[in-house]
Amino acid sequence: QLAQSGGGLVQPGGSLTVSCAASRVSLDDYFVGWFRQAPGKEREGIACLSNDGSTYYTNSVKARFTISKDNVKNTVYLQINSAKPEDTALYYCAVYSEVWVTSAEDMCTSDLNTNFGRWGQGSQVTVSS
Repeated sequence: QLAQSGGGLVQPGGSLTVSCAASRVSLDDYFVGWFRQAPGKEREGIACLSNDGSTYYTNSVKARFTISKDNVKNTVYLQINSAKPEDTALYYCAVYSEVWVTSAEDMCTSDLNTNFGRWGQGSQVTVSS
């Protein structure tokens, strides 16, 4: 199970952290990622982390977002900096085994079958003044 926390309202240019705590699964050997879906838009993979530490970021969040993982706390984080109004969306964390994804980029860019991974419940992030 994945339980998300954080999210909320942030001003343009501000920072926010969204967390995703895993239970009944150890994140050590898994691929983890953050996805978002804005109203009227398709889900997009924005930040993914492979089991060997490689990362992938979609262009729109590069240099502003950071994905990280704490194996002791079994938690994945998304640090959002320099937030923009276009970052407003419902954010989801996901965990997949290497059976289903081959790289961080693959996890973020392929059309993942949600039945083959674990997904968080979603966190609303709204960027507005």
